[in-house]
Amino acid sequence: MAMSAAGAGAQGGGRRRRGGKRHRPMSDINMTPFIDVMLVLLIIFMVAAPLLTAGVPLDLPQTRAAALNIDKQPLTISVKADGKIYLMETAVARDEIVAKLTAVAGAGQGQDERIYVRGDKAVNYGAIADVMSVITAAGYRKVALITEQDLKK
Repeated sequence: MAMSAAGAGAQGGGRRRRGGKRHRPMSDINMTPFIDVMLVLLIIFMVAAPLLTAGVPLDLPQTRAAALNIDKQPLTISVKADGKIYLMETAVARDEIVAKLTAVAGAGQGQDERIYVRGDKAVNYGAIADVMSVITAAGYRKVALITEQDLKK
């Protein structure tokens, strides 16, 4: 009797699994939803990036120079067609440029801060040169003019 019980167990008479292998839960990460989300975010940022160019709306002159590669928000001084001067997006008088610029740049690098001057096409060149002379007379050495890239070749 003992022999028949052992023989039956050897032939699989006890607990037998159907289908052969035991299925384990899948532990791999499904990348499809992740890729879908990343593509949607990429499209959103590509559409929104041109809208983030903050500042005073100006009609900048066009040049063939390449676009600047900037990591942080630069200090910009804008001169509109009507002659009004703006530091970033705040209107300032000509006499207040140095004081407000020092207050804004004081938190950063101070006199070594790069300052971009934007001038509308319709503004007299003398007005832009006057603003730049006020800035350089205050001791700021890195002053540059901003133009739009000429897409006509």
